Amino acid sequence: MAQNLRRFLIGNPLATAEQHKQRLGIAQALTLLSADALSSVAYATEEILLVLVTVGTAGLGFSIPIAGAVSILVVTVVVSYTQVIRAYPAGGGSYTVAKENLGELFGLFAAAGLLVDYVLTVSVSVAAGVAAMVSALPVLRPVSVTLGVLLVGVMTVMHLRGVRESARAVSVLVYGFIGSFLVMLAYGLFRSAFGGPAEALPPAPGPQESVNLGWFLVLHAFASGCTALTGVEAVSNGVAVFRAPEARNARATLLLLGVTLIVLFMGVTYLAATYRIAPSEQETVVSQVARITFSGGLLYFVVQAASVAILILAANTSFADFPRLSSILARDGFMPRQMAHLGDRLVYSNGIILLGVLSALLLVVFEGDTHRLIPLYAIGVFLAFTLSQGGMVLYWWRKRLTGWRASLAVNAVGASVTSLVLLVFTVTKFVDGAWIVFLTLPVIIIMLSTIRNHYRDVAEYLSLADRRGAGAQPPSTPVAQSPVIVPVGGVNHAVLPALAYAQSISKDVRVIHVESDPAETARVRERWERLHISVPLTILPSPYRSVTGPLLDYIDDVNRKLAHGYVTVVLPEFVPRRWWQHLLHNQTALVLKAMLLFRPGVVVVSIPYHLRR
Repeated sequence: MAQNLRRFLIGNPLATAEQHKQRLGIAQALTLLSADALSSVAYATEEILLVLVTVGTAGLGFSIPIAGAVSILVVTVVVSYTQVIRAYPAGGGSYTVAKENLGELFGLFAAAGLLVDYVLTVSVSVAAGVAAMVSALPVLRPVSVTLGVLLVGVMTVMHLRGVRESARAVSVLVYGFIGSFLVMLAYGLFRSAFGGPAEALPPAPGPQESVNLGWFLVLHAFASGCTALTGVEAVSNGVAVFRAPEARNARATLLLLGVTLIVLFMGVTYLAATYRIAPSEQETVVSQVARITFSGGLLYFVVQAASVAILILAANTSFADFPRLSSILARDGFMPRQMAHLGDRLVYSNGIILLGVLSALLLVVFEGDTHRLIPLYAIGVFLAFTLSQGGMVLYWWRKRLTGWRASLAVNAVGASVTSLVLLVFTVTKFVDGAWIVFLTLPVIIIMLSTIRNHYRDVAEYLSLADRRGAGAQPPSTPVAQSPVIVPVGGVNHAVLPALAYAQSISKDVRVIHVESDPAETARVRERWERLHISVPLTILPSPYRSVTGPLLDYIDDVNRKLAHGYVTVVLPEFVPRRWWQHLLHNQTALVLKAMLLFRPGVVVVSIPYHLRR
């Protein structure tokens, strides 16, 4: 049943030879890798306005120049990352670039920043999507967190089905979002140029209203708007998903993404300023823009549906890049090796599942509130931006390839600007929750380093480099004389095959029954004697009714008295026919196997007895 459910959810396994068929062209790759960046159109303007409105409605007019500065930063980062793709055509994520050019520690900082960003991307995008849904259907507000967790589960299953299937599933929705927003912007610009119904617009602020924002507030609003850049680096991280020529297709996709992002972001900000929209807890800024532009009606709901879809689909970027980064870290020894294993559908399934679980937990902890999550959001990605661009400066300086001076200059500008934004974001968002990221990053780096040190210690301990000669040394105590312990809970058909196996491998067989119920012990002893079994039955008292405690103490005592060799524990187990019947039986054997695994010198053998009914 479990296998059938697995096949239903994620499909039949794909052969390794089919991996090249999973590559994507520009059109599909754009939908898979750009949803994160495009989704920021739905909330980046609102984040700017949330800061500006603190000084009154007159401050909202500064949103356009601030959005323009953010757009210039988008251009800088996009051009900088085209240089990363040029230098690392096989896929040069920030971790790889920083590690190879700045050193391992900087590489781990970049990796930690990206891991945090990917998890937050899923949480923020789903939370923002649910917020947009609730704006149109307020009746859903009490179950918004539950909706978010369910959506994360759906996204997880979708990406477990493979790259091509996930890209195909979201293509219509991503292009529907772009198309619907372009229609909204075109119609909104037309209305603003030629006038619209006066009642559609809120009253303009009076001429007496004036405001002095101050540099700190401007920088705060700029840093909030820089959430529009999250996800831009995804294309350079995911070069491996493109069809040949991979690097050229990746650069074209990145440039197309940059142009689309700037047009939509600036368009929404312009209309919000034109309509004199202020952020509201009851309705998102995009919802207000669409409602005023279309005066409600069907097209308003189309834009809202597209906003919900793109905000949720923004998680695509993380589901594409988090498992890939995890696999690279695993190959370098910094994450569990299971993260480097391709699943049935030629995707890194363990990384996808881990991302889904962490994102769902974050939604629950922060109650699906985007404004509580976003201050944590951009620190990691801008740290990765800065380290990547700084690494590229050193790369061009060392390699000095054709045109290296221009490339170095581009990446130097990128590193300078992103480091400045990182500083501004840190200062302005620190008390809003960004301090959590600064505590989290060192913890992640320590965790990654600890994993790598463990793998190094294991490899050194297991190495045969200093071994002389071939072949394994036999134990000093012959197997036939080594003690074999057979724990029994009763006398039945499952015990007899285990006892026969134990007698076939050793002359020293000890059958043990732990007495947790004297009446049951008497019945076991009576049946044992009635069957005339040649091996004596040893009863271990258990005053506190524990089965495993006295048995483990007995095994440890036997093991201590044995100078060399092994103690073998043979566990009789009966296997029910149906999966659900396992839940109806005591799992003592499973607990014993888990606990004996950590005892040196103990070998555990399970003897299954399969029930016929």
